[in-house]
Amino acid sequence: MILIAKSFLVPKGMVGITIWPFVLLRNKSDASNTVVVNHERIHLRQQIELGIILFFIIYLLEYGIGLLKYRNHYIAYRNIIFEREAYAKEKDLSYLKQRSFWMFLRY
Repeated sequence: MILIAKSFLVPKGMVGITIWPFVLLRNKSDASNTVVVNHERIHLRQQIELGIILFFIIYLLEYGIGLLKYRNHYIAYRNIIFEREAYAKEKDLSYLKQRSFWMFLRY
């Protein structure tokens, strides 16, 4: 994992973006926020399991379908299976040690 804290790389309203092997953070202070870093590390694992391209295809399809369904960016974003897993487990700092393969499917 390579952490990069550069506000101009991350759109406003977002804390971070993960594109394996990089975690781009909007604010330098977020690099020491264990919850934020753990959330992004969960995305790294998801990307490794699916492959980066397939991960982003599914991510964007789910977002697009959610946007049509909910007509709300935030609700569509929060209902993406990858985000549901990451938000559900971001505070569990030992989660990745015992996480099963393709665990996002349970979300």
